[in-house]
Order: sequence, then C-alpha cells, then structure tokens
Amino acid sequence: MTTASASVLTAFIAWSLFLLVLMEALRTRLVVKGAVASNAFAPDNANLSPFMQRLSRAHANCLEGLPIFGGLLLIAIATGRTGVTDGLAPWLLVARVVQSSVHLLSLSVPAVNVRFFAFAVQMGIAAYWVWALLAR
Repeated sequence: MTTASASVLTAFIAWSLFLLVLMEALRTRLVVKGAVASNAFAPDNANLSPFMQRLSRAHANCLEGLPIFGGLLLIAIATGRTGVTDGLAPWLLVARVVQSSVHLLSLSVPAVNVRFFAFAVQMGIAAYWVWALLAR
C-alpha cells in the first residue's frame, strides 16, 4: 500500500525531473539551432534568456528543498509514522509546484510575494513535521 507521503515524495522528485528535462530540451534546441555552442552553457543559464535563468533557479530550488522536505517524508516512511506527514504532504507538493510555476512565469513583486508565500507554506509544514516526528 502506497502512502500519501510516498506518493508525494515520488511526485516531488518527478517535478524536479520535469524541470530538468524541460531545461535540457530547451538547451538542446539552442544547440541544434546553432544559437549556443554545447560547451557554452553557464550552470545557472546566466548567458541565456531570463526564462532559462528562472528555470534554472526553479530547478535548483527543488534540489535545495529535497533533502529537507524529502528527508522528512523518508523519515516518516522509514519509521512507519506516515500518519504525521500524510495529511499535509499533498499541500507541500501543491505549494512546491505553485512556487516553481510562479518562478517560471514572472519576477514581478506580486509574483515574488506569491512564490514566497508558497515557500513559507512548505517551511511551516516542514517545521510541524520536525516537531511531530520528534515529539512521538
């Protein structure tokens, strides 16, 4: 039986992979069109369009969050305490997808505020999970 925690962890990884595949597909297109040499990509896409720079950061944000959010989900799964994480796990995923999606769309003040709110939701959920997993 798959728990919500396991499903969300898998989906979080899948979302991170989707962003990576999208970035590499767009980079491949640039190489094939001759717009950028295959050895000319900056790791953060700094030499590319603003969208590609935001895509790089959105992907990096996922990777930065995975040890914390994914780690807590793994602890709950490994210790058989997914009752702590299952209820909020889908909300964590929604907040992550919102954060990444808004990051891709805009850097306007309202967009950054929405993105920060989505991240704050994730931090709040993680803080609760830490407390709940340690308290039991």
